[in-house]
Amino acid sequence: HTYISGTRRRCPAGVGRASSAMAPVVEERRAEGKDTTKHQAGPEHVIHCFETLFSHYGNQNPPQPTFEDVYCALFVTWKKIVAGGENRLRGCIGTLEPRHLHRSLGEYTLISALRDRRFQPIEKKEAPHLECTVSLLTAFESGLGWDAWDIGTHGLIIDFDDPVSGHGRSATYLPEVAKEQGWTKQECVDSLVQKAGYNGRVTAELREALKLTRYQSSKHSMTHEDYVAWKSSN
Repeated sequence: HTYISGTRRRCPAGVGRASSAMAPVVEERRAEGKDTTKHQAGPEHVIHCFETLFSHYGNQNPPQPTFEDVYCALFVTWKKIVAGGENRLRGCIGTLEPRHLHRSLGEYTLISALRDRRFQPIEKKEAPHLECTVSLLTAFESGLGWDAWDIGTHGLIIDFDDPVSGHGRSATYLPEVAKEQGWTKQECVDSLVQKAGYNGRVTAELREALKLTRYQSSKHSMTHEDYVAWKSSN
């Protein structure tokens, strides 16, 4: 099953789409509670993503991991570098449920690159223009108020019951989103409520009713140019 960011509705894998290019697609959910474990993303993780994607294009066996097999939630983000403009998102999919990284990083590399239903699959000819980011999610804290988080530090998961339909809704933003968009806390939360599929006015009462989980991430990014430079020196 795939958990689509924006609603608690469970869908068969590959069905549905996220409501915004900024709202990543997530699979599964974390258990409630507090997790203070921290993991560090590094170049070895992003290199593994590039190697995995290129092995797929070449119909070769996937590369063997060279990093520790930690147990954590993760996201893989692909962007296309656009000359003179803002980099264009090409795929962003991950899981809020901890997984063993040796297996899950390769899986989400290909899911993000090829099966994000918001975009066409990344083609081999796009490779020279790609940038890849690996985010390892840690330090989950649940049961918080809507404003109990810091811009640029925390990612958000909100859960709430739609006051009109009564349907349960949920959505997440990674830690960098609010800062990149220049939002205040209220603007970010209100946007996230709307991305969860609620089309009414976001009132103070609705904000107070939100169940918020905050988390942090360690992320590392590399361009294809960086990857090629690494290959030539190894």
